[in-house]
Amino acid sequence: MDESVVVSPDWLASRLDDPAVRVVDVRDAWEFDGIGHVPGAVSIPFDSYRDESDVDRGTLPGADAFATLLGDAGISPDDTIVAYDDTHGVFAARFVLTALEYGHDDVRLLDGDYSAWNQTYETTSDTPEIDPVDYEADPLEPDESPLVGYDAVEAALERDAVFVDTREREEFEEARLPGAVRFDWRDVIDDETRRLKPEDELEALLADRGITPDREIVLYCNTARRISHTYVVLTALGYEDVMFYEGSLTEWLANDGETESGPVSTE
Repeated sequence: MDESVVVSPDWLASRLDDPAVRVVDVRDAWEFDGIGHVPGAVSIPFDSYRDESDVDRGTLPGADAFATLLGDAGISPDDTIVAYDDTHGVFAARFVLTALEYGHDDVRLLDGDYSAWNQTYETTSDTPEIDPVDYEADPLEPDESPLVGYDAVEAALERDAVFVDTREREEFEEARLPGAVRFDWRDVIDDETRRLKPEDELEALLADRGITPDREIVLYCNTARRISHTYVVLTALGYEDVMFYEGSLTEWLANDGETESGPVSTE
């Protein structure tokens, strides 16, 4: 896996003393304080960078709000951020996607989660000392961003794009975009280690669904959380033509977009 996107616990453990490597814990604050955390990690809970009222950009918090979060956590634009949660990385992946969208150049997902880290390395309940900084976000231009809206998705339906639905089977069968394939985001996780499966196994799983690097790919779920994890995994595997439908099925249905329903024989 590309270490500029996903890093192992060993990678992080060897760099905890590097002041330019900043670890972000996106679990609830009570988990950070009460259960413990990776040494030196700062707490930026998941609900602090989701804005349900932001009708223009789905659930993104806004560049200024996100910049304030990072600045208050003592994170500078030049820092390397490594994010983790305790839910196989799905909430941390949303943080990664958000940071990238707002122009942070070096942000990575910890392979595994807090429980995976805790299998090998020490944790702490010590509260880190934080020196707030002024952080200025530099949001990506629309033509640089993987995030797309309804019109772009509608246009992609007319092309030979692969629409990837990362939700549960029941959700998929109830309503989905036309021609979509289902790829549960959790299929990439090894249940025993809580980490990503080996690269060759991941590539085989994806190829079995027709999700290959030579295809144009559109990811969606319900509210763009689960596809964040799949997006990070595909990026780490070298996929380059991946669109991230931020509004996902929620926006699609609100616009009366065409859907299919029912079981699929290949499922």
